[in-house]
Amino acid sequence: MSLALENVLAKAGLKVDANEFLTLVENAARRLSPPNPDPSHYFSPDQREALTDVGLDLTPRDESEPDFRARTVAAHAVLADSAMTVTEAAKALGVDDSRIRHRLKEGRLTGWKDAGWRLPSWQFAGSGVLPGLEVVLRALPEDQPALVVAAFMSTPQTDLVINEHPATPRQWLLSGGDPDHVARLIATLGSPF
Repeated sequence: MSLALENVLAKAGLKVDANEFLTLVENAARRLSPPNPDPSHYFSPDQREALTDVGLDLTPRDESEPDFRARTVAAHAVLADSAMTVTEAAKALGVDDSRIRHRLKEGRLTGWKDAGWRLPSWQFAGSGVLPGLEVVLRALPEDQPALVVAAFMSTPQTDLVINEHPATPRQWLLSGGDPDHVARLIATLGSPF
C-alpha cells in the first residue's frame, strides 16, 4: 500500500512521504466530529421536533453507510501538507519572517496556528501574493475555516467567467480580474441562501 500511496501523492504533486501523509490524515480525522455522532444530541427537544417535522433525519449514521468524513479528512490533510510555515512564506516572498507575521496580524495574509503559523498556498503566486488578495481577505467573514476558504478559492464560480467558462477565484485574480467581484462572493461564505 505504501508504494501505491506514494504514487498517488507524487501524481498529485504533494511533496510528502506516505507515512507523513497518513499522520496528517489521522490528525485531521481526530479534529473532526466523532466517528458516529448522534445528530439529535446537538438540538433541544423543540428544535428536534421542528427539524423532524420538515423531514430531516436525525438518526445516527448506520455503520454500513460510507463515512461522510473521509473526503473532508483527505482535503484537510492536503491543505495542511501544502501550507507554508512563516519561514517558507518569508523565503518565497523575499522578506523577513517578522513581515509575514505582521501581514497575518493585519489580515493581509491568512493562515491558522498549528504548532506555529500555517499559511495556505492558494494565496501565493510566483514570488508574490495573489493579486487583489488584500481586498478579498478584508471581505472574508472571520468565522470561516481555512478548509472552507481554500475550497472556495479553488472552485469555479458561475459569476467569474474567463473565456466563456466559470473560473475559480484564484484563476480570476491571476488573470487580472477585479478583486471586488471575488470579495463580494467571499463575503457570503457561511450565509444561508
